[in-house]
Amino acid sequence: MNQVEVFVEIDAPPAVVWEALLAFDTYPEWDPISRTIKGVAIDTATPRSGSASSDLGRFLDGPMAVTVEPERRLAWRDRLVIPFAFDRYHEFHLEPIDEGERSTSDALSDDGRGTRLLQRETVRGAFVSLVFDAARVERAFVEMNEAIAARAERRASATA
Repeated sequence: MNQVEVFVEIDAPPAVVWEALLAFDTYPEWDPISRTIKGVAIDTATPRSGSASSDLGRFLDGPMAVTVEPERRLAWRDRLVIPFAFDRYHEFHLEPIDEGERSTSDALSDDGRGTRLLQRETVRGAFVSLVFDAARVERAFVEMNEAIAARAERRASATA
């Protein structure tokens, strides 16, 4: 099992970060992984966890949403056709932070709240050592988190 985790602190409340994260149609514009996410049906009003039901839809051709907790957590799993060959579990965690909890001196959004965003991917299987480049994935996650932060902060400042 290999795992990559990348954090970023965002000067926007979790609701705004969640909106930016769920704007799947914009991913090709800014996502360094060049991910195209389509056919997603997420009911953001009802938290879900555990096994994904068919009403959550699919990400890409293979990934399936497994956990949706609005403004808190989004996770999906993905695997090659052969189980246990290369299985991925990808998740985003959004944690509200207040001014006193910031690890940097950056200003918070006007309401004094920000978000700590964690992006994590866990991979396991027989082909992991052949196809998984943790350093490359980490660099891409840093870029992606920065892009999500920039989008959320622009949204937050536009509504202030």
